[in-house]
Amino acid sequence: MKANTLVKPLFATAVVCAATFFTSVFSQNNPKLSDAEVASVAVVANQIDINYAAIAKEKSKNEDIIQFANMMADNHKAVIDQAAALVKKLSVTPKDNAVSQQLLADAKKTEKTLRSKKGNAFNKAYIDNEVTYHKAVIGAVEGLLIPETENAELKALLQNVVPSLKAHLQHAEMVQKKFK
Repeated sequence: MKANTLVKPLFATAVVCAATFFTSVFSQNNPKLSDAEVASVAVVANQIDINYAAIAKEKSKNEDIIQFANMMADNHKAVIDQAAALVKKLSVTPKDNAVSQQLLADAKKTEKTLRSKKGNAFNKAYIDNEVTYHKAVIGAVEGLLIPETENAELKALLQNVVPSLKAHLQHAEMVQKKFK
């Protein structure tokens, strides 16, 4: 029981660290990103949530979690497909950068934490992460990616994604209430 009591604060700390990273990178430092780097960050952020959804579909037996994970996988894949079509049209190759690399490094830590959980502890950890992740991504899209984007079509794609991200957040918060 003591181990479980310690795991909750550790996971909460990991989630807060990820949120802090997003907040600090996307507000204080505001790295200068080219459109190719913005495209990379957008694709990476969407792929990370697809990966989280795959873990949820593999580990959870809860219908709300599975439905949410399916929606995340489908919706974020659709965004990646739109972004891929646009960068192809614009002849832009997404360019790896410090922001996308840090996102991937943080995601590996979160994935490891999620994989270590079972049952309702997993369900709660997954949905708590989804709430935090969507808040951070919304902040990043609005506070960094859109302002840094020069191409009007790429900027429009990012602007058009924000309402979906906000809807995902609302849905995640609704599911989260079931695990309090």
